[in-house]
Amino acid sequence: MCLTLMVLSKKFADCVRRVPEGHCAKCRSRIDGTVVTALGKTWHPSHFNCVHCDNELGTQNFFEKDGKPYCENDYHQLFSPRCNYCNQPIKDKCVTALEKTWHPEHFFCAHCGENFGEEGFHERYGKAYCRSDYFNMFAPRCSGCDEPIMENYISALGSQWHPQCFVCNECRVPFNGGSFFEYEGQPYCEIHYHAKRGSLCASCDKPITGRCITAMMKKYHPEHFVCSTCLKPLNKGMFKEKDEKPYCPQCYTKLP
Repeated sequence: MCLTLMVLSKKFADCVRRVPEGHCAKCRSRIDGTVVTALGKTWHPSHFNCVHCDNELGTQNFFEKDGKPYCENDYHQLFSPRCNYCNQPIKDKCVTALEKTWHPEHFFCAHCGENFGEEGFHERYGKAYCRSDYFNMFAPRCSGCDEPIMENYISALGSQWHPQCFVCNECRVPFNGGSFFEYEGQPYCEIHYHAKRGSLCASCDKPITGRCITAMMKKYHPEHFVCSTCLKPLNKGMFKEKDEKPYCPQCYTKLP
């Protein structure tokens, strides 16, 4: 969003002369002596007045509107834009924003009160906020760190995340290729997902995604459930257990 600076232009009396010249634009009498020349006309000094308050303008600054002279105060009170904050006339630089006008010093963050720098401002509900307050107050929060998301984000599991915060909830490693597994509302890599579910092979520590054997309160790939001595498969269900290790009946009988 941009700020527009505007400077109100002033007009001044063209000149004051002390020679007879013409007739006064107000009283129509001949002017003998000091003459004010302004707005393409001549005036007695005492007759060149503000059309609103009737104060003499003399040689002071004046403003013209529709061919009529105004003193500086009346011109600003009647015609200058007003500051949306203090409701006073804006006599010099003006900020135009949010379809309103402001003194530059009165256009500031609605939350912290600081003037806006090069980053400009952000609008919410008709109010202007600095970048920091806008994102702290209104931006979505990262589900990983609970900080506001100010730029790129990842949308997953019904939440938004900073890219650097969307990692395995256990090992904190980013997901290669974007694939992840969900467990109890949190993202996990494949290994830790199966670890949470208790579906890692007790022999190779790799995920079990197909058939499995459950024995001794553990799970195994069928090809990994073998006798601890002869390494023959035990997938037919016949095994003996000692010291939390499985044995085929033949090897078990040979144990000390």
